[in-house]
Amino acid sequence: MTIETHPFAVLTPSYIMDAVESQGYLCDGRILALNSYENRVYQVGLEDQPTPVIAKFYRPDRWSEAQILEEHEFSIALEEYELPVVPPLVNQQGSSLSTYDSFKFALFERKGGHGPELDDLDNLYTMGRLLGRIHAVGAIKDYQHRPAIDAVTFGHDSVALISQHFIPQELKAAYDSLTADLLQRIDVAFAATQGVNYIRVHGDCHGGNLLWRDDAPHFVDFDDSRMAPAVQDIWMLLSGERDRQRVQLSEIVEGYNEFYDFKPQELALMEPLRTLRMMYYAAWLARRWEDPAFPHSFPWFNTVRYWGEHILELREQLFALSEPTLELI
Repeated sequence: MTIETHPFAVLTPSYIMDAVESQGYLCDGRILALNSYENRVYQVGLEDQPTPVIAKFYRPDRWSEAQILEEHEFSIALEEYELPVVPPLVNQQGSSLSTYDSFKFALFERKGGHGPELDDLDNLYTMGRLLGRIHAVGAIKDYQHRPAIDAVTFGHDSVALISQHFIPQELKAAYDSLTADLLQRIDVAFAATQGVNYIRVHGDCHGGNLLWRDDAPHFVDFDDSRMAPAVQDIWMLLSGERDRQRVQLSEIVEGYNEFYDFKPQELALMEPLRTLRMMYYAAWLARRWEDPAFPHSFPWFNTVRYWGEHILELREQLFALSEPTLELI
């Protein structure tokens, strides 16, 4: 598929401004493409307003309208509880989701800030408090349309795609054997924690989706929000060696428990969830390879070297899955 035939190719500056102006705004011609691959996101300047808006055009056929609106509803509810998130703006028709031509899109306020220093224990304690408040709201009701993070969609389906269509033949036997072992261990881990509660979570809780301003963290981009164990939003904040991660985890959970009770049995899912994310990320790149932005931005993907390194990382995860579960101090 070429850039001329890809759906996102229609998002020219004039198209973007026409879409924004269809919602009652007047653009001043300043458009800045922001770092986004799954969707397309632009900062759009407005006449007679000092602050631009952020326009997010959703990838066609990824989420249904009901799934997008569920995520919007969650973000808006979090703001109503005075949590520092950036929900979509509601248009004149009372909806947070608009349609222009063939695209669904949403508008957001532009919020500034800088990346968080997640190696600071005080910051992690603050993050824990915020996550506890978010999850307390997330547990009020379930998503009815959005899927869960599970071993089938993130693991088994991802591995099947890579094995059948992408892994080089000379690495296929090693990949198939290794992923079979990993998936078997992951399935056992999930089966052993069937009593773990699934709630609405951010789902992609890494530093790129956090802005730090006014000495506090602010969440952006709930696009990957799903039903999942609470620990999904915690393990991605950890870094460094095992002993360091244990200290970081304890700080996060201490703050978290001020607003929502963390269940220690969920810690057994940390490494399975990490492994699933690695599998899913490789499959995500593979599924999006016909989008011209992906070969341009990820030129190292789908090479023999990439797949060899991916197998090495998965082997490290096989070892991690055999280690004792990380415990709180």
